[in-house]
Amino acid sequence: MAPMGIRLSPLGVAVFCLLGVGVIYHLYSEVISSRLAAFRTDSALILRQKKTVDLRDLLAVSVEAAVLGGKEVKTVRNENNLKEKSKGKTREGASEPLTLGDLQSHRKMFNLIKNTYPGVTVNSEEHDSVLDKVAWSGDIPEDILDKIEGGKETPAESITVWIDPLDATQEYTENLVKYVTTMVCVAVEGKPVIGVIHQPFTGFTAWALVGQGSNVRPRSSYSINPPKVIVSRSHSGKVKSYIQDAFGNSTTIIEAGGAGYKVLSLLEMPVAETASTDQADVYIHITFIKKWDICAGAALLRALGGHMTTLKGEDIDYSRTPLNKGGLVASVGVDHKAVLERLPNWDPDKH
Repeated sequence: MAPMGIRLSPLGVAVFCLLGVGVIYHLYSEVISSRLAAFRTDSALILRQKKTVDLRDLLAVSVEAAVLGGKEVKTVRNENNLKEKSKGKTREGASEPLTLGDLQSHRKMFNLIKNTYPGVTVNSEEHDSVLDKVAWSGDIPEDILDKIEGGKETPAESITVWIDPLDATQEYTENLVKYVTTMVCVAVEGKPVIGVIHQPFTGFTAWALVGQGSNVRPRSSYSINPPKVIVSRSHSGKVKSYIQDAFGNSTTIIEAGGAGYKVLSLLEMPVAETASTDQADVYIHITFIKKWDICAGAALLRALGGHMTTLKGEDIDYSRTPLNKGGLVASVGVDHKAVLERLPNWDPDKH
């Protein structure tokens, strides 16, 4: 009797072929995935070993860090798990709160930048020993690719990064979340060149690279006769009488939280953000302020032809100590020198 053979129906043949294709596709996918992972690892290693930094890459990393930190800020607030405590008091006697949102955001933002660029100096408002293996995705947002040219290499040792993991912490504890931002600034030789201000509760991110481009712009009109002046609601000191002495008693004074928010109030915001953002002509601060609060805004304004100086009109060096003692005047779209000339003499160090 002849041995029996295995015969497959046409349907069986089709199923067998499909299974074979599936196995091949799975194996191919595994190879591609492993090669992509190896490529990303090699790329990250190359970035860490390089002694120069591509500013477009660093801008993309800064945006990703600000957004990542913002997610932590929003999650902690939404879960009402602030775990608030005090870091102490300001020179004006105001409490400086610290929350879990500050710390969680710091861990993501600081480690993402430091893991990507170990040779770059990174200064953060918060300090924490918890390490996080978070890594840059390698993605560059489309709007950055469209507006910013790559290949602008800068020596790593000339770069100082300032991050504010949660600007407007006081307002954050009061659930006044429109004032809250996360910020990253890159200074080269002490001059702010990259600024990122992210609003966690709206999802909007403003960014700029000086000399190349930005995704925000000045408004079409401003006034300084008199101006609308935006000031701190929690560290205002004697700023109201100071501003009235400069511009008159009819001057509109807007109290707001967060230095990042105040800079955004000087700009043209997207339609979706306009209703929730104040509009000001000048931002003035007459007491001490930390550089992680103001560096990102300084870079944004500088990229748009604006200015952020001390009350005396001096440029602020962003490569040295964190404290700016000279007060602050920020503007765009107006004659900054004319604003400075109307300000009374004031020494923040004596007040």
